[in-house]
Amino acid sequence: MAYQSINPFTNQVEKTFENTTDEELEQTLTTAHQLYLDWRKYNDLEERERQILKLGQILRERRVEYATIMSKEMGKLISEAEGEVDLCASFCDYYAAHADEFLQPKIIATTSGRAKVLKQSLGILVAVEPWNFPFYQIARVFIPNFIAGNPMILKDASNCPASAQAFADAVKEAGAPAGSLTNLFLSYDQVNKAIADKRVVGVCLTGSERGGATVAKEAGANLKKSTLELGGNDAFIILDDADWDLVEKVAPAARLYNAGQVCTSSKRFIVLEKDYDRFLKMMKDAFSKVKMGDPLDPLTTLAPLSSKKAKEKLQQQVATAVENGAKVYYGNKPVDMEGQFFMPTILTDITPDNPIFDTEMFGPVASVYKVSSEEEAIELANNSSYGLGNTIFSNDSEHAERVAAKIETGMSWINAGWASLPELPFGGVKNSGYGRELSSYGIDEFTNKHLIYEARQ
Repeated sequence: MAYQSINPFTNQVEKTFENTTDEELEQTLTTAHQLYLDWRKYNDLEERERQILKLGQILRERRVEYATIMSKEMGKLISEAEGEVDLCASFCDYYAAHADEFLQPKIIATTSGRAKVLKQSLGILVAVEPWNFPFYQIARVFIPNFIAGNPMILKDASNCPASAQAFADAVKEAGAPAGSLTNLFLSYDQVNKAIADKRVVGVCLTGSERGGATVAKEAGANLKKSTLELGGNDAFIILDDADWDLVEKVAPAARLYNAGQVCTSSKRFIVLEKDYDRFLKMMKDAFSKVKMGDPLDPLTTLAPLSSKKAKEKLQQQVATAVENGAKVYYGNKPVDMEGQFFMPTILTDITPDNPIFDTEMFGPVASVYKVSSEEEAIELANNSSYGLGNTIFSNDSEHAERVAAKIETGMSWINAGWASLPELPFGGVKNSGYGRELSSYGIDEFTNKHLIYEARQ
């Protein structure tokens, strides 16, 4: 596996990174395990809080530098990349402010004696993370686990090694001790070797179903806990009482943000018959006005996809959809530009027997479905092997919440596109994975809930 930074706008190789040796992996495990033991012995939570606050300061001070690295490496718009850095900095503030509360022992009510539950660190974690949000995906798992006292080994995607190393270097610059977060350029065999190591206690992964199944199998075989976030095919449901001014403002961006390369992007737009034509025309108008170009240019509104491989996969998915009866309402034409650009595309008439019906398309392709009733909309939304997020538009909050409660998903957004904030738990059900990241739930995933009990004499 070659770790290469290839600019998807210029198609030029920016830098190549040497793979990690087995000896380097062993040294990392030794260092990280000793750090875990030191943290358990001294448990200097205040020091880790200071280091995390310093990390947040560094991220804000160098946001343009870090954003530029991400944009050059995976094509993200510079404005979106800067927003990503800011979001990571907010994670630092949040966990530093709430760590004491989240890790506080919990008193258990019992008439038989005295009981409380301690939340204690477990040991080294392996994080296997993707390329679509090069800083955010790392921060989402590293920051809460660092605060809890779990050292982390990072195996990032092979096409964004510079971003991963930049984040790890920022952690070091913030004063975190060696072993806190170690970015390694590992092979998949080395990932399995690390998971199997007795000093490693768990693994967290964001990625594909295939990657998640492989990692979960290795973790299960070695009795290690895992958390998985495996993508989605999120529904965007427009109810009869929706505010259309808001729909028109939110829907296009809900699909095109990050060039559509977001696990929680709205991918299946479910619209009532009476609004179907209106919605299609609105989306076509918005999609036709995007400006493709250099992601570092503030005037660019649609960036290239992350790689040639990603573009080819998406093109094949659209071709498969059309071969099996889907219709192209807009788009699906070659883009005569250097770089891995994909024309925004709108597909209709996708039937349940179409192979694309239950497939995640990672890019600027919207699938639009026409339904005759709210009940049919709910049924269609649930007819998916995925269950990460979904969006519901309604002017009646209680109505929207009733519908949301009927959707088989981990997260529902009302009258807004998807969002990620430090205080909101993130995760899904079904083939979208299990476990939660962020909020208090994220810090709980890899802590030992240690019961201390004294019986009444």
